[in-house]
Amino acid sequence: MTTPVCTSASNGRTRPTSYPSFTSYVRARQPVLLRTARSLTANPSDAEDLLQTALTKTYVAWERIEDHRALDGYVRRALVNTRTSQWRKRKVDEFVCDEPPEPEPQAGADDPAERQALRDAMWRAIMKLPARQRAMVVLRYYEDLSEAQTAEVLGVSVGTVKSAVSRALGKLREDSELGLVRR
Repeated sequence: MTTPVCTSASNGRTRPTSYPSFTSYVRARQPVLLRTARSLTANPSDAEDLLQTALTKTYVAWERIEDHRALDGYVRRALVNTRTSQWRKRKVDEFVCDEPPEPEPQAGADDPAERQALRDAMWRAIMKLPARQRAMVVLRYYEDLSEAQTAEVLGVSVGTVKSAVSRALGKLREDSELGLVRR
């Protein structure tokens, strides 16, 4: 037999002015509920407001909630419903203008898409290198280790690191895919 979560609002009970059990519930569960609210919004301040609104709705319905084991579910549902209502009510302003609001690209400024394409091409080229050269290039240039530190990590001489990195850089300079990305 299941127990109903809420009873009718018109059951004749008078609402007390304070709910000590509500206060203890909020103190105990606020961090978890705040994480849930943050997952529903992009802004931490909006998440706090959303949680406060949902807790206000829960407080109003507190005496109708009979199964207090279901409180988290009740508050989560209030969070989702409140967020959905906020989303539906949001005001979207559109203004007609002669010029598009996007700024013109600056001369000499890097395009993020081109930077990402170059980064991807670079990693593909690095992955083509033999494992030992790849390790040395990554340690030297991505991990920013010195030649001596790289030699120590790999257990080779500094001269081996210098020559292997030199050969690897030569192969990267000759990579056709990197040549197509650069202008």
